[in-house]
Amino acid sequence: MELIPAIDLNDGRVVRLYQGRFDEVTHYPVSPAALAKRYREAGARWLHVVDLDGARHGRPANTDTIAAILQASDIQVQVGGGLRSLEAVEAQLAAGAARIVVGSLAVRDPAIVKDWLARFGPERIVLALDVRQVDAVPMTLTHGWTEASSASLWEVIDGFMPDGLQHVLCTDVELDGAMQGPNLGLYRECCQRYPSLAVQASGGVRHAEDLAALASTGATGAISGRALLEGALALEGLEAYLPDHTAAPSTSPGAHAC
Repeated sequence: MELIPAIDLNDGRVVRLYQGRFDEVTHYPVSPAALAKRYREAGARWLHVVDLDGARHGRPANTDTIAAILQASDIQVQVGGGLRSLEAVEAQLAAGAARIVVGSLAVRDPAIVKDWLARFGPERIVLALDVRQVDAVPMTLTHGWTEASSASLWEVIDGFMPDGLQHVLCTDVELDGAMQGPNLGLYRECCQRYPSLAVQASGGVRHAEDLAALASTGATGAISGRALLEGALALEGLEAYLPDHTAAPSTSPGAHAC
């Protein structure tokens, strides 16, 4: 399992939202491109970038900032937020994104996403499925977590398995940004149900012990945003989760990225 740092963008700035709410936003005084370079220097192979404005308005909004991130280093980037048309997906891939991340659209209109899987190949598509536990069943949410769907996580994934689905990013929204630890049972069950999938766990990572616990579930990636930005999850000592690590950084990411 590897650590995948996350950069969330709001109006070109690095931010974190608490449980997806724009009225609970924290801004970080750090350049997105420099932060991406810093993560790469620490040994991360992948970076998860979310265009929050794009997700909110249904069309890409931080394209210049994302382009700067893509040009800053050779880190592989998966990009999500507002990618709801073929043209938007093609533009992001052409700009250098290694993968595009699709969320609500996969639940609301799976036929479109299945076409993209066939067109671009399953290695280029990540399904980002946000869930809330309802009677011990992970139920999917859409529209920035504001609307509950009638489909469970398992039903959505089942629908894409015949199309060669390879990558799923799952977020327990109750834990996102809460620094309370990840939902280990959710990821363990997901990996047991779908052993052929590469499952990325998101939400709740606080420290190295959480990464070790996630690795034990079978997850192949762990997304972390706030814990890294605020130094709760220090890059020092995470060599096991940073595949291209060469020399441990001495301080938190923001210290070198302003």
